[in-house]
Order: sequence, then C-alpha cells, then structure tokens
Amino acid sequence: MTNKRISQSLIVMVFGTFFGILCSTLMNTGLPQLMTAFQVNEAQVQWVTNGYMLVNALMIPVSAYLIKRFLFRHLYILATAIFLGGTLLGAVSSQFIFVIVARMIQAIGAGMMMPLVNVLAIRYAKPERKGAIMGIIGLAFNFSPIIGPTVSGIILDYLSWRYLFIIILPFIVLTLVAAIVVLPKIPHNESPRFNLPGLILISIGLWALLMGLSNISTAAFFSWQVGGLILVGVIITLIFYRTQLTTTNPLINLHVFNHRQFLVATLVNMLIVATMYGNTILLPLLIQTFQHRSALVSGLVILPGALLTGTLSRLSGRLYDRISVRKLVFTGLTIDCLGTLLQALIGANSSPVVLATFQTVRQLGLVTMLIPLQTHALGLLPYDMVPDGVATFNTLRQIAASFGTAIIVAAVALVNHYVPNSGHVGIEAGFLICLTLLICAVLVAAHLKTQPELSHQTA
Repeated sequence: MTNKRISQSLIVMVFGTFFGILCSTLMNTGLPQLMTAFQVNEAQVQWVTNGYMLVNALMIPVSAYLIKRFLFRHLYILATAIFLGGTLLGAVSSQFIFVIVARMIQAIGAGMMMPLVNVLAIRYAKPERKGAIMGIIGLAFNFSPIIGPTVSGIILDYLSWRYLFIIILPFIVLTLVAAIVVLPKIPHNESPRFNLPGLILISIGLWALLMGLSNISTAAFFSWQVGGLILVGVIITLIFYRTQLTTTNPLINLHVFNHRQFLVATLVNMLIVATMYGNTILLPLLIQTFQHRSALVSGLVILPGALLTGTLSRLSGRLYDRISVRKLVFTGLTIDCLGTLLQALIGANSSPVVLATFQTVRQLGLVTMLIPLQTHALGLLPYDMVPDGVATFNTLRQIAASFGTAIIVAAVALVNHYVPNSGHVGIEAGFLICLTLLICAVLVAAHLKTQPELSHQTA
C-alpha cells in the first residue's frame, strides 16, 4: 500500500469483515437445531441464511452511495456497531422471528463492510500489488464462508445455537475499538442523491423471486406461492433495470457492464459462488440428515478444504500478477468440475474421509480462480467507477449465493418427494445442479481476455 496508515486500516477492516462474511454460513450447520428449538420447517428455517444474504446484497449498493457521501472512518465504525447490535439481539432472542431480525441486522452491518474493504484496496494499492492485496482480502471474502460450517459444527457439538452469536461478540467489539483508534479520515468531495425508489423496487423484486424459489418444495409451480411470486419478481426486477439505465442517480450504476471484462468476470464469479454456498448447505444436509452423523463430523468434512482456501488465498492473488486470468480460471474450473462430479457420482454414499477429499478438490479449484476473477473485474475499471464496480460485483455475488442456495435446496426437496425413502438421490441431484452451473461458467469464461490482449486492443 502507499501509506502505512492505510495498510493498518486495511488489516482492521479485513479482520472485521471476516466475521461479517463468516456469519453468512455460520448458521448452516445449526439449522436442524433451530428447527427443533422453535418448531419450524425447512421452508421457514432457511430464511435464517437466505434472509441474511438477501439483506446483505441489498445493503451493498446502498454502500456505494454512502462511500461517496460520507467518510470511510465513520461508515466502517457505524457498520461495525450495527453488526454488533444484531449479534447481541441474536444471542438473547427467545422467538424465531427475532432470530431472523437479528440476522438481518447483522447483514446490514456486514453489507456495509464489504465494499469499504474493496474500495480501499483497489484505490490505494500500487498497480503491481493489486493481486497480492486482493489475495489478503480473499481470506475474508472466500475463506470465511467456507470455514463457517466447520466452526459452527464444533460449537454445536458442545453448546447451543445461541453461541453461534455469542462467539462472535468479542471479535466485533475488538474490531470496533481498533477501527476507532486506527481508521483515518479519508476525504471525499461528492454529494450524490440517494435513489430510494430503486432500492424499494429491487428489494421487492428480489424478495419475490427468492420467496417463490423457496416455496418450490412446498407448493405447485403454477401456484401463486411459486410461479406467481417468481413472475412478479421478474417483472419488478426488469422495471428496476430499465429505470436504473435512465435515472441520473442510479442505485446501481449499470454502466459498469459497458466494460466487457467486468461483465464476463462477474458472471463467472456468480456461477461459481452459487455452487460454493450451495455446497455449504448440501454437505451438512447429507451428513446430518441422511447419514445421521453429528454436527462436528459435518464441520470436520469441510475443514481441510477451508484450510486449503485460507492457505492459498494470498498465493492466488499473487498468481494473477504473473499468470493470465484465463489460465487460472480454466484450471480452477477444471479442478472444481472434477471434484463436483465425484461428489455427485460417489459422495452421497461415502465416508466422511472420502467426502472431505472431494470437498478439498473442489476448494482447490475455487481458490485458484476467485481472487483473480475479482481482481480482473475491478482492477480494469476507471478510477471513478471503482465504488460502483465494487458495489455491483459484491451485490451480484450475494444474490447468486442466496438464489443458488434456494434453487439447490428446492431441487433436493423435489427429488426426495418424487423418489421417497431415498434421500441420497436428492443430494446427488443437488451436486449435479452445481456441476451444471460450473459448466455454464466454463462457457462464459471463454470470453475472458488476458492483460496483453486488452493492451493490444486499446493501443
């Protein structure tokens, strides 16, 4: 980084954001315990995770406005305080609705943290160091959601679901204190207007889509609960898209998609992330529900791949500075497809050791390409479009995570409904959906350009 104070600030912000993103999957292993504690079904309990990711996604474009309007220091301290408040509420909640509300408050804070970290790194990192710096950020963005089920599995084997909130508290308090002491007052010179109608439209559109997809396993497709909500969601989202192209103060600056490499890298990332988060639901579901093993076993199956992700995240960022993004992404996709195919064909009837091996193969593929894709998408944007690019990239990442999870869980439930007394078939179908999404990612990734190619085109 160009300034020691900025470097210290990035460390503090990455630390806090790590726990914000960790919470996106921390509750996954605890869903069966929540169902028992509050007597709720699968369709209701999944809002503990999907509600978090949806609110998180909606807060990210709001942050694009806030970054232009307010000081970095004030925004990050506010985001950390909000996240702390949601965590406290979750720890003391006695009704299921308050657990969901607590998760959504957490998501507001975490959704504000994520863009701040990216914008700080992209704006102030030296060009030749962007890959390495983004590799450090990858620890928060890509390692934390993978390690979440492992952490919660260990906790739930000894303690109640409340400790999934309690264990986070001291780390967030430490982040808040460090942010107050370390973060500088980085000046800004913009006073944009906030697009409230756009936020309302996209909130309703995405909520309707996600609710409709979540209801696939409990209602007929052509019912209002499924097809009706999906149709409403599509229409409202299209209205949002059209209005954002013409308004002078868009909630999301869709003109970032005029930069073709940003569009391609973002689409590939969305497809990959959908499978990554879907997998964090599939494995606990397989191990705890169908193999009747403990939450601890479920967490340990994911642990080797999570450790690999944490170890190699910085290396993958450095590789972007040396190897073409096309080679990295195609290598990663090939490895990820192999691991997913093994999960689909063999994994449902395998031992925890075999499951852990296949998951580690998948994580090797993921860690090879996630940071390079993010660096490629954001690092090529004009300076003044970086906040909008960060907001759009991370919003679509979280939307892909929530929708991918909803589709995969619905597919598992549907297959199990039509193939009774054979739960592993539904899990296999879930893995096959992940494989299909990865194959689509291969097709899109064919349009990635290397840095020399881009330089030649612009010369």
